[in-house]
Amino acid sequence: MGRRSEAAEHPFKAMVPDEGGPASAVASVAPSWASFWGRPTILIARIGQRDVVASACPVALELGLRPGMAAAHARALVTDLDVHDAEPEKDQAFLDSLALHAVARWTPTACPAPPDGLWLDLSGTTHLFGGEARFCRRLLTFLRRLGFTATIAIAGTPGAAHALARYGGEAITILPSGAEAEAIADLPLAALRLTPEALTAAGRFGLERIADLYPMPRGPLAKRLGLKTVERLDQARGSLAEPITPVIPFEAPIAERRLLEPIATADAITHVIGDLVDDLVHVLQARSLGLRTAILTCVVVDGGEQRVAIGTARATREPAHLKRMLAMRVERIDPGLGIEAMTLAAPRVEPLAPEALDAGFATEGRAPDLAPLVDQLGGRVGEEALFRLTAVESDVPERGFCRVDPLAAPGGWPAWKRPARLLRRPEMLSNVVALLPDHPPRRFSWRGSAYKIVAGDGPERIHGEWWRSPKEMWAVRDYFCVEAEGGYRFWIFRRGDGVEAPTGDLSWYMHGLFG
Repeated sequence: MGRRSEAAEHPFKAMVPDEGGPASAVASVAPSWASFWGRPTILIARIGQRDVVASACPVALELGLRPGMAAAHARALVTDLDVHDAEPEKDQAFLDSLALHAVARWTPTACPAPPDGLWLDLSGTTHLFGGEARFCRRLLTFLRRLGFTATIAIAGTPGAAHALARYGGEAITILPSGAEAEAIADLPLAALRLTPEALTAAGRFGLERIADLYPMPRGPLAKRLGLKTVERLDQARGSLAEPITPVIPFEAPIAERRLLEPIATADAITHVIGDLVDDLVHVLQARSLGLRTAILTCVVVDGGEQRVAIGTARATREPAHLKRMLAMRVERIDPGLGIEAMTLAAPRVEPLAPEALDAGFATEGRAPDLAPLVDQLGGRVGEEALFRLTAVESDVPERGFCRVDPLAAPGGWPAWKRPARLLRRPEMLSNVVALLPDHPPRRFSWRGSAYKIVAGDGPERIHGEWWRSPKEMWAVRDYFCVEAEGGYRFWIFRRGDGVEAPTGDLSWYMHGLFG
């Protein structure tokens, strides 16, 4: 076969097809891989003092090259071998990005399974894609578009899914719940993710399949193959939980201070808060983010934690404003025996890009920024107490408005005259004297007081919203703006049009007050 310094021909390269099958069958497979990959390709990694094959293309696998083989041996077997260095960091980065894509598109729980896998917790999600089988087909199509081949296994335990995906031999395997032990019984022990030492020991004892471990007592099994082997077996069969640690799509900005000595005074806490805010603002500015929620965590000497939180009406990274907001919360912190560490995190952020100023730097026509005022008032009275009213498309007055965020832009209000104060619910009037059908009342009583009307305007007829309730099919309200002696101005209405009985019972109600 030639000298060691010379490249030798592959020993099987010139062999004629054997009687096991026609030559065309072999040729029909090889050209397809050869046309895709070209030359046989391997990736090598440095392990200790040796170069080892980390992975091989399908053409190289057909030629007998395998991962774990020495690179020198691979070069000796195949002359026209294309060799590249493995880049595990880039492989891991791609797996991480694929896991983040899975979290955004498929399931909230996903994480990489190095070196070439991905864990997906599909509990309660596959019905969104038409079932497990359809989801698997869509996933294979997605990976095929990226240039990857894959095998997918769905099982009740992560261990069984891992074993079936890598050693099951099927492109898609969907295992019924509770059938894990039977499904993985004929698979090799390597499917349990055992250590090389455990696999070597199992080979010495003649253990080859997972089913060989089932009848063995736990004590001798743990003594011979290690306690980790028993744990992996129990995880695959479902008798021991194996949690999946999901990837976090977003890394929250955070600043931390560990103190040399515990602090307990308000001034010292405020000073450290200022340093934390400055550090956090630098992180937010580098990432072009604005803070919406911040959580200050104080670690007390006895091991407890004190937490205070602030929220902003609009994304901001203004240090003075954030320091002022957190200083208002210092009185809520109980330092106990002293605070030894403080952390300021921003779990909720929004993009905040620089804003272009006017050419003349004019501020006369610019609306004032109400966000700092809203934040300070919210810190004192509570965020729920601050709101703004906006119009809602509805003919019924009590449905014609709703609460919105204090910084939200309110919608346009109708041109009809409406009172400044609208009662939560219309209140019934008594002792009403009125001329039907279109005149306002002459007098009425409300909340124990009698009122005599000196002027009135109306009616403004409002029909019920029949599409909301069948009871409002024929409902009618006639609204009047009236002025009583003493200058009181009210907004009242009568149920019914005064002619047709189904429109209302002609009772009168107070609904609002002007001025």
